[in-house]
Amino acid sequence: MNDHDDAGAAASPLDALSAAGFSVEALSDEQLEVLRALTPEELALLVDIRGRLDEAAPEVQAHADVAGGALF
Repeated sequence: MNDHDDAGAAASPLDALSAAGFSVEALSDEQLEVLRALTPEELALLVDIRGRLDEAAPEVQAHADVAGGALF
């Protein structure tokens, strides 16, 4: 058994989402409850998607600046 794995599993989904850049502060209690109930797989998927969106943001922004947003 690896203590590092246990520590990651103990983190709440809200903490993990917040650390990944999600703004959870403005969500309703009902929305927060949905996020608290995420499975580890669902949480990993959301964090992965957020990371990919963040990586693509500068490229998308550059296209908008050059083309005046005509493509988006």
